Amino acid sequence: MEDKYIGKIGAPERDEYEYELRMDLLARMIKKTRKERGLTQEMLGEIVGVNKSQISKLENHSNSATIDTIIRVFKALKADIQFSIKLENAMPLQMSF
Repeated sequence: MEDKYIGKIGAPERDEYEYELRMDLLARMIKKTRKERGLTQEMLGEIVGVNKSQISKLENHSNSATIDTIIRVFKALKADIQFSIKLENAMPLQMSF
């Protein structure tokens, strides 16, 4: 279905779709974890060092946060972060924060 309606893997439309999907999932994960930890957006913002509005925008996928901000948010939520980066013709690189 995705190939037919969005585009084949590697097509610009498909890449954009998959990027948006991952960012939406990330935003939902932040919001869910924040609530599970009993934190308001304002409280999380104070811990991270950003305004409440920035947390709101991050949770609603309204802006492009820097990787630094995302890492700080997850650290404040006491969550482990793992990235897997795969470069063409190279071994995958895995990082944990």
